[in-house]
This record gives sequence, C-alpha cells and structure tokens, in this order.
Amino acid sequence: MCGIVGYIGSKEAYPILIKGLKRLEYRGYDSAGIALLKNKDLEIYKQIGKVDALEAVIPKKEHKQTLGVAHTRWATHGEPTVENAHPHNSYSEDIAVVHNGIIENFMIIKNHLEKEGYKFRSQTDTEVVVNLIEFEKKKANCTLEQAVCKALQQVHGAYALAVLSKSEPDKLIVARKGSPLAIGLSKDSSEFFVASDAIPIVEYTQDLIYLNDNEYAVLERGKKIEVKDLQGNIKNYSVKHIDLDMNMVTKGDYEHFMLKEIFEQPETLYNTIFSHLDEKENKIYFEGLDNLKKQLSEAKRIIIVACGTSWHSGLIAEYLIEELARVPVEVEYASEFRYRNPIITKNDIVLAISQSGETADTLAALRYSKKKGATTFAICNVFGSSMARECDFTAYTYAGVEIGVASTKAFTAQVAVLSLLAVAMGLENGVLEQNKANEITKEIRKIPTLVKEALKDNEHITEIAKEFTQTTSFLYLGRGINFPVALEGALKLKEISYIHAEGYPAAEMKHGPIAMIDESLPTLIIGTNESYYGKIVSNAQEVKARKGQIVSIVNQDDEELSNLSDCVMRVPKICDLLQPIIVAIPLHLFSYHIAAIKGCNVDQPRNLAKSVTVE
Repeated sequence: MCGIVGYIGSKEAYPILIKGLKRLEYRGYDSAGIALLKNKDLEIYKQIGKVDALEAVIPKKEHKQTLGVAHTRWATHGEPTVENAHPHNSYSEDIAVVHNGIIENFMIIKNHLEKEGYKFRSQTDTEVVVNLIEFEKKKANCTLEQAVCKALQQVHGAYALAVLSKSEPDKLIVARKGSPLAIGLSKDSSEFFVASDAIPIVEYTQDLIYLNDNEYAVLERGKKIEVKDLQGNIKNYSVKHIDLDMNMVTKGDYEHFMLKEIFEQPETLYNTIFSHLDEKENKIYFEGLDNLKKQLSEAKRIIIVACGTSWHSGLIAEYLIEELARVPVEVEYASEFRYRNPIITKNDIVLAISQSGETADTLAALRYSKKKGATTFAICNVFGSSMARECDFTAYTYAGVEIGVASTKAFTAQVAVLSLLAVAMGLENGVLEQNKANEITKEIRKIPTLVKEALKDNEHITEIAKEFTQTTSFLYLGRGINFPVALEGALKLKEISYIHAEGYPAAEMKHGPIAMIDESLPTLIIGTNESYYGKIVSNAQEVKARKGQIVSIVNQDDEELSNLSDCVMRVPKICDLLQPIIVAIPLHLFSYHIAAIKGCNVDQPRNLAKSVTVE
C-alpha cells in the first residue's frame, strides 16, 4: 500500500521523482523519501508526513543525479518515523531499496543477519531485505543482480522492489511478487521509468511493461531491457500502450479529487455502459465472453469475492444476477474467503471485483479459486492489472483514473457493468425474455442523463450536510437492492468524515438497532423502491415515534416519506434494479460535504490507502 517511483536516464532524476511521489500520495502518506545516485555518491532524504514535508527538508540546489528512487509510505512494520521511512540503506550504506509489500519471514532473516554482525536502524521488514541483498553480495562476491536473486529466493511474502547500489551506479534493478510494478520505456532505451502504477510516469511515457510475479528486470542506460525469473531465465514480456489523459490526474477547478470524480460520473458511466451496449440496438457485448458461454450457461453458482466498496457492488450483483439470470450467487469478503476452506468446484464461476485489479486479498481469492478448477472472472478498471492478466475473462469498467481514496465513480461503473452482465446472462440462460431485457436496457441507457440530473442537487445537499457536521453517529437504512447501497453510504461517511455510521436492512431495525434511536441519532432512509415503499414508510414512522431525525432519499414525486422527514434529497426515478447507481450520487455527495465542512482530508483520509496491495 506504498507508492514507488524510480528513474534512470539522461535527465535530472529529482524533479521526476518528486512529482511522481505527489501523484502517488493516494497510495500512502505516513512518510516519504528519496534516494539519488551519481557515480558513488548516494544521497538519501526522508521525512514523516506528506511529500511536501519531504520537499521542504531537501536542500535547494541543483540535483544533477540521473538515477534515483523514491517512496511514499503507508506504515505496516514500525510507526511513521524518519528511521522507518524508505528508502532504506544497507549496513555498509552501499545499497538502497524502496519496497511495497510485506516480508512475512523477516524476523527469521533478521535474527540470522544480526548473528552475522548486522545492526538495524529501523523496525521495518524492508531494512532486512536490503541487508540480505548486501550479505549475499559480499558472501558470494557477486553482482548486484545475482545478489538480488539470491536474496529474493529466501524471502516469503509480497514485494515490489527497486534496488540501486553505489558499486554499480548505472543500474536500477526492479522486482515484483504480489505487489504491482510497472516499467515505462523510452523509444530509444536511453531512459526507464518505474512506478507502482501508470499515474506518476504517464507524463513521460505511455508504453509500459508490467512485471509478473517472481520476475525482475535490470534497467541500464542505453541497453535493452531484459526481464528474467529469479533463476535468471529470460522471460517474454509485452509492452502495453496506455491512453491516459493528464487531465485525469489533476483536480482541475475542484477542491478535491473526490468531488471531481463524483461529477465525472455522467461521462464515466456513459463510457462504461456504451462500451458494452450498442448505442442503437439492445445488443450487449463483452469482448471474449463468447468463449465462456458454456461455463456461464452450466454454472451451478457464482461466487463473488471483493473488499470494501467493491464488496458492496458484489452484494448489488447478487440481487441483479439472481433476479435476471436465476443463478445462485454467494458474496464473500475476499479477505476471509480462502481461510475458511470453502467448497469450490469446476462448475462454479468465481467473480472478482476490484477497481485497481491489484487488491491483494481479492487476488489471493482469485488464485485460490483457479487452483480449485473454477472459472475465474474479473471486473476491474485497470487494463494490464494482475487480475486482468490472471483470470479467464475480464469485463472492464471505463471509469478512468480514480485518485480519491474513497471510491465513487468506480463503484457506479462496477454496478453498471454488473447490470449489463446480469441481463446478458439471463438472455443466454433463456430465463429472461427479450422484451423484459429490452425494458431494462432502455432504463440503463438513461443512467448517464439521470446521474447528471441528480448532480444538480449538489448545493441543496451541501446545506443538509451542514446540519450534521457535529453528529457522532448515523444509521443508514435500505430495503432490497438498496440495502447494499445503504452500506456503501455508511462506509463513505466513516471513511472520510470519521463519523461512526452503520448500514442495515430496514427490516432489521426492529431486531436491534432501534434500541439506539433517539433525538441524538439521525437515520438516513433510502425510500426510492416502489416495491417496498409502504414498509419503508413504516420504518420512518418507527423512527419518528422515538424522536429520531430522518434524512431521506426519495424519488422526485415523493410525498409521504418526505413529509415524515426532517431533510429530503430527491433523485430522478428509475426502475428498482438500477436505483443503487442513482442513489449513490446523493449518498457520496452527503458524505463528501460533511467531511469537507469539518476540514477533513477528503482525498487522503487517515489510516487508509487507495490500493490495498498487502494482506
């Protein structure tokens, strides 16, 4: 969950690295550091806090080094301190390393190295790795490349590493297992860029190589890159061209990335929907899905694995797929899935959902399922991600870059793809009539326009948010397919405003949560479902009878629930199955404005990182 950026070439490395760190800050921001190497002069600067704090302690001078690595950290081993910040130096200060991941056997290796006379300055697992590389280099009197291979064959866990050495000042070695790492190529091989993802280097190159697990590369000026496995065998690699507009990675006129990404949804939903749905006909298209028609039609069940907001998308998919395709669905926390010895057969489809395609827990669940013989299916937002490369089929969302830690546009894009997938499966299985499918796709076509309409209520939602900035707890209620989006709304409020919030099925209120309701606990009720409307109104009446405040999300023509509510947010009407996409707009805006008014760091909430690439 840390961010790595590296450069070797003919340009000055420092400005490339510091700019890259700022673009990677959504991946980690407890501390940051940079290492610059020229000839045998290695300079390392580190500081706790954000990248601006690092920049402030670096001397204002011309940095002529053309090789360097940098890192922004989300702490796993050891508190955020200067000593624990990356890059880490080896004991002799010859080698420097930046690392994303967790080394699970670091204490065993550390104990061994301490017996060999090594002393450690930090509490991190990363310092163990850099000293192990140095130990192997000295013991075998070998090259840095050979020492990296020897060391990495001994470590267990996950890593993306960038390694440089004063004794070999024209090389940068990068390696990957479990944590993502991309290498950017210049046209003439005179320079190479390294990063945890494409965002910090896309300004300089859009031709990327994504390393696979247990692979490394030696980057040397003027020489062609070679990708190898840890035994030194040369591996084939493919170069991916990434079309990424630099406007996607800047805030523009918005105060925060989160607000920008909320307002981008009419466009991102249009791109996502009409990448899979013909604009004139009701033909749904997923590239490569024809190869899985047999598995889809014969599937006995679908197991959805995901974490966080993507798990909420999965819960919504359960309603959609069971309703439209009549296939049993189970939704699992990916982080728990493989630890309970689940029963998986070759007739199962395991569907993994992840914005980044690199979520460690979800990847592990996917790999576990493949070993058990299941057909694996991914929905993700990043072309070339580990998940996309490893599963049998990938359906992409076209949400563009999402930098705000709290996911918004990726969530609605996931639900849009899942809606289309459910319709396609229902037709393929012969359980959904074409007329009914046409009705649903007609509604799906309206989504970008209806989301644009929902965003017009932004100023009104801001005024409502002002009423609840001092609230300490919130209850979110939804029925049917709006129950998962109630969970999503509660999660967003917790994530960015630090207000405790719980989402519940509205019918469950009487089975416990009603005990908490009084004038100090506001309740947000999602009341857009026509099929459950009377019961939702009854829930509201139960809250009012206990003097609870009600914030409601209702259709534009609603009267009864609105009259019971203290504050009302209205959304344009759409069929019940697609309401989570529209309802998400006021939910996300409500959380955003509460957090922004409170002065919280909306884009980088405390203790969280965007891509959870460690277990």
